[in-house]
Amino acid sequence: QVQLVESGGGLVQAGGSLRLSCAASGNIFSINTMGWYRQAPGKARELVARIISGGSTNYEDGVKGRFAISRDNAKKTAYLQMNSLKPEDTAVYYCNADISSGRGYFNYWGQGTQVTVSS
Repeated sequence: QVQLVESGGGLVQAGGSLRLSCAASGNIFSINTMGWYRQAPGKARELVARIISGGSTNYEDGVKGRFAISRDNAKKTAYLQMNSLKPEDTAVYYCNADISSGRGYFNYWGQGTQVTVSS
Protein backbone atom coordinates (compact mmCIF):
# COMPACT_ATOMS: atom_id res chain seq x y z
CA GLN A 1 0.00 0.00 0.00
CA VAL A 2 1.43 3.35 -1.09
CA GLN A 3 0.22 6.67 0.27
CA LEU A 4 0.98 10.31 -0.45
CA VAL A 5 0.20 12.72 2.36
CA GLU A 6 0.29 16.46 1.80
CA SER A 7 0.67 19.10 4.49
CA GLY A 8 1.38 22.80 4.77
CA GLY A 9 -1.69 24.36 3.23
CA GLY A 10 -3.59 27.19 4.83
CA LEU A 11 -4.76 30.78 4.62
CA VAL A 12 -2.27 33.49 3.72
CA GLN A 13 -2.44 37.08 2.56
CA ALA A 14 -1.43 38.08 -0.93
CA GLY A 15 2.32 38.43 -1.15
CA GLY A 16 2.88 35.83 1.53
CA SER A 17 4.51 32.41 1.41
CA LEU A 18 3.64 28.81 2.13
CA ARG A 19 5.59 25.58 1.92
CA LEU A 20 3.79 22.39 1.00
CA SER A 21 5.16 18.95 1.77
CA CYS A 22 4.27 15.59 0.25
CA ALA A 23 5.47 12.48 2.05
CA ALA A 24 5.31 9.10 0.36
CA SER A 25 5.00 5.99 2.51
CA GLY A 26 4.36 2.31 2.17
CA ASN A 27 5.92 -0.39 0.02
CA ILE A 28 8.20 1.82 -2.10
CA PHE A 29 11.13 0.62 -4.17
CA SER A 30 11.64 3.70 -6.31
CA ILE A 31 10.04 7.09 -7.00
CA ASN A 32 10.37 8.68 -10.41
CA THR A 33 8.51 11.91 -11.07
CA MET A 34 6.91 13.85 -8.22
CA GLY A 35 4.65 16.76 -8.93
CA TRP A 36 2.14 19.24 -7.65
CA TYR A 37 -1.19 19.93 -9.29
CA ARG A 38 -3.96 22.30 -8.27
CA GLN A 39 -7.65 22.61 -8.85
CA ALA A 40 -9.61 25.79 -8.28
CA PRO A 41 -13.42 25.74 -7.97
CA GLY A 42 -15.03 25.27 -11.36
CA LYS A 43 -11.72 24.69 -13.10
CA ALA A 44 -9.80 21.67 -14.34
CA ARG A 45 -6.89 20.28 -12.41
CA GLU A 46 -3.63 21.70 -13.74
CA LEU A 47 0.04 20.94 -13.35
CA VAL A 48 1.88 23.44 -11.17
CA ALA A 49 5.36 21.93 -11.03
CA ARG A 50 7.13 18.60 -11.24
CA ILE A 51 10.55 17.18 -10.58
CA ILE A 52 12.03 13.97 -11.86
CA SER A 53 14.36 11.73 -9.90
CA GLY A 54 17.45 13.31 -11.43
CA GLY A 55 16.37 16.77 -10.31
CA SER A 56 15.10 18.32 -13.55
CA THR A 57 12.07 20.52 -13.02
CA ASN A 58 9.37 22.24 -14.99
CA TYR A 59 6.73 24.77 -13.99
CA GLU A 60 3.43 26.18 -15.15
CA ASP A 61 4.14 29.58 -16.69
CA GLY A 62 2.13 31.50 -14.10
CA VAL A 63 4.23 30.29 -11.17
CA LYS A 64 7.71 30.55 -12.68
CA GLY A 65 9.93 32.68 -10.51
CA ARG A 66 7.53 32.44 -7.55
CA PHE A 67 7.30 28.71 -6.80
CA ALA A 68 10.10 26.21 -6.35
CA ILE A 69 9.76 22.43 -6.26
CA SER A 70 12.34 20.23 -4.56
CA ARG A 71 12.64 16.73 -3.20
CA ASP A 72 14.48 14.77 -0.55
CA ASN A 73 14.87 11.26 -1.94
CA ALA A 74 16.02 9.83 1.38
CA LYS A 75 12.84 11.09 3.05
CA LYS A 76 10.65 10.24 0.03
CA THR A 77 9.29 13.76 0.27
CA ALA A 78 8.63 16.53 -2.21
CA TYR A 79 8.23 20.17 -1.35
CA LEU A 80 6.64 23.19 -3.01
CA GLN A 81 7.87 26.55 -1.79
CA MET A 82 5.34 29.17 -2.81
CA ASN A 83 6.32 32.82 -2.59
CA SER A 84 4.61 36.05 -3.67
CA LEU A 85 1.27 34.29 -3.51
CA LYS A 86 -1.66 35.76 -5.41
CA PRO A 87 -5.40 35.30 -4.91
CA GLU A 88 -5.49 33.36 -8.18
CA ASP A 89 -3.23 30.75 -6.57
CA THR A 90 -6.16 29.75 -4.37
CA ALA A 91 -6.93 26.09 -4.99
CA VAL A 92 -6.68 22.59 -3.60
CA TYR A 93 -3.13 21.43 -4.20
CA TYR A 94 -2.54 17.75 -4.91
CA CYS A 95 0.67 15.77 -4.81
CA ASN A 96 1.26 13.23 -7.56
CA ALA A 97 4.01 10.67 -7.98
CA ASP A 98 5.10 7.74 -10.11
CA ILE A 99 6.10 5.02 -7.66
CA SER A 100 7.36 1.50 -8.05
CA SER A 101 6.95 -1.20 -5.45
CA GLY A 102 9.26 -3.38 -7.49
CA ARG A 103 7.05 -4.36 -10.42
CA GLY A 104 6.60 -1.33 -12.64
CA TYR A 105 5.57 2.25 -11.92
CA PHE A 106 2.09 3.32 -10.91
CA ASN A 107 0.69 6.81 -10.54
CA TYR A 108 -0.57 7.95 -7.14
CA TRP A 109 -2.41 11.00 -5.83
CA GLY A 110 -2.56 12.56 -2.40
CA GLN A 111 -5.78 13.70 -0.78
CA GLY A 112 -5.11 17.40 -1.40
CA THR A 113 -4.44 20.40 0.80
CA GLN A 114 -6.29 23.70 0.59
CA VAL A 115 -4.39 26.90 -0.15
CA THR A 116 -6.34 30.13 0.20
CA VAL A 117 -4.79 33.48 -0.65
CA SER A 118 -6.71 36.54 0.50
CA SER A 119 -6.45 39.89 -1.25
